[in-house]
Amino acid sequence: MSAEERRNRIIGILGESKIPVSGAELSQQLSVSRQVIVQDMAIIRANGYDILATNRGYILQTEEKVQRVFKVRHGDDQIEKELVDVVDLGGRIKDVFVYHKVYGVIRADLNLKSRLDIQKYLAKIQAGTSTPLKNVTGGYHYHTIVAENEETLDLIQEKLKEDGFLASLQDYEPVNFWD
Repeated sequence: MSAEERRNRIIGILGESKIPVSGAELSQQLSVSRQVIVQDMAIIRANGYDILATNRGYILQTEEKVQRVFKVRHGDDQIEKELVDVVDLGGRIKDVFVYHKVYGVIRADLNLKSRLDIQKYLAKIQAGTSTPLKNVTGGYHYHTIVAENEETLDLIQEKLKEDGFLASLQDYEPVNFWD
């Protein structure tokens, strides 16, 4: 099997699975090392596939169609409210990132899509010695929100605005954070 055939098979396996597929399971099915699977994942992602790496394995994201970046600001005591606003309206919080004037964009994947995911995330924050990434920039931060359609993103935007979380872009901030 060629490398390209193997990568296509990985995409097929992930696309058919309803649960995360571990790297060990993929390496066993395809008779290659775990390191080869890791390298293949990097190439597959570079080719535009949205593959999430979780502690239970890889997931191919396919059902969500649109995404939007929201700039927000709030205190630590409002993190749960902000995240719940998004998932209750049908959004998935793909990541959190800040724009630092010296370091540029600093990003962390979240993949929060339910209240249970939010509770687990908050428990990790509260149990650790680290503070939320937003604290590096005075509470200002960004989330990439993924949803099934633009109407859902519009509802999320209105709710974040209503709750006072939305913040305006400044002149020094890049408009396209993906560059």
